[in-house]
Amino acid sequence: MPYKRERLEELIREMAARFLEEESSGISMITVTRVETSKDKKEARIFFTVLPQEKEKAALDFAKRKSGLCRDYIVKHTRIGRPPRVKFFIDQGEKNRQRIDFLSQND
Repeated sequence: MPYKRERLEELIREMAARFLEEESSGISMITVTRVETSKDKKEARIFFTVLPQEKEKAALDFAKRKSGLCRDYIVKHTRIGRPPRVKFFIDQGEKNRQRIDFLSQND
């Protein structure tokens, strides 16, 4: 059964969040905010935020190192025939939104 792009992105977001929660040390909180798949569904860009923000670089390095295992996790826990390659990114858009919210509350 072929997955529609939105459904595929939501499924990958849930699986990536679960994977990162299970694999991380718990020193920082990693939240998967969104997933964007390529039109051919061969690549998934996974965006996340990290608290505390000082741990962002370490969390991004960790996620990049574990990207192959994340893909394997998705294969094991879903019925996606050919799962996309996964790439991790810090969600700058979400960071900017949070900053704007913070500034607007403190005016």
